[in-house]
Amino acid sequence: MQASPETILANARLVLPDAVLTGSLLIRDGRIAAIEPGAAVPSGALDLEGDLLLPGLIELHTDNLERHIEPRPRVKWPHAAAIIAHDAELAGTGITTVFDALRVGSVVSRTKSNYGEYARALADEILALRGAGALRISHLLHLRAEVCSETLIAELAKFGPDDGVGIVSLMDHTPGQRQFRDLTQLAAYVRGKHGLSEAEFDTHVENQKALSALMGKAHEEAAVAAARRYGAVLASHDDTTAADVGQSAGHGVRFAEFPTTREAAQACRARGIAVMMGAPNLIRGGSHSGNIAAGELAEAGLLDIVSSDYVPAALLSAALMLGDLWDDLPRGVATVTAAPARATGLTDRGEIAPGKRADLVRVRRIAGTGMPRGTWVAGERVA
Repeated sequence: MQASPETILANARLVLPDAVLTGSLLIRDGRIAAIEPGAAVPSGALDLEGDLLLPGLIELHTDNLERHIEPRPRVKWPHAAAIIAHDAELAGTGITTVFDALRVGSVVSRTKSNYGEYARALADEILALRGAGALRISHLLHLRAEVCSETLIAELAKFGPDDGVGIVSLMDHTPGQRQFRDLTQLAAYVRGKHGLSEAEFDTHVENQKALSALMGKAHEEAAVAAARRYGAVLASHDDTTAADVGQSAGHGVRFAEFPTTREAAQACRARGIAVMMGAPNLIRGGSHSGNIAAGELAEAGLLDIVSSDYVPAALLSAALMLGDLWDDLPRGVATVTAAPARATGLTDRGEIAPGKRADLVRVRRIAGTGMPRGTWVAGERVA
């Protein structure tokens, strides 16, 4: 995908790191070459008609690809078609960089509640499509290391530094802790997904607890070591207590995905760990799992990064919502641009500034929400 040598986007409200400026943007060779104030529209420029122009959105954790691969329970979809559709959907919502979240660590020795290995094969397909120039936006890998599993070490060994894994997150879904401290929430999820009876669910819980006791420590150590071997950023998941956060800090975690309590978020702030929450939680006014509301953390100044989680279009809406809440649009936008870029070491994007990649999204505000009207990746219009 080759960018035009030079493009001018004019008469836009540019969301800069610390201000909103009416002006124009010169793109040259895929990067932002200059910013000029004023509403003038030079000859040959694209008139953005006063719309907002934001840095392209950066998504660190999304289940969206899994939804395309399995659009209904036990309905499998061809992977190449699913990846391309996922890519197009993200481009259409203003996301220009995504870390595709792939689970590593499976349970294969049971019946109804089994879940098998898929990450290595799917990663190969993503990387092949990326290499062929078939994808519109930047795709990087995020390995979700399921500590409470049977095959994690073997699956991690199938990845290496050449795969460009950007994030490894420590996922511990042992029943009775973190996201599923409340077993009634876990029962609703697992029984609904796998069709388990009450007795089968009770057996599932005991099996998972036994598996965690047997393999949990070794799996956690293996995931931390793998992140170092890949050169990936380490993330925690569903930290609940200050002790959880202390353990995460000891591993060198850079950001915390979806801490479940205010105590955990405060401990993250004290430890210099960025706090990420889900956009659906913010927009809906609470967690579907009964955990801390993202809005409560935002109001307390304890929210740094937002993820679309399972609704790609929610990322832009959440950024605008936070801008309104804080009366600071650049701050709201930074939660989905500069902050995730900083957390993952992407120094070439996440801000509208000379020298940065021209990853951009044009947005018009309608009825309190945002309507994407154009997406550019490295200066090339992709949606």
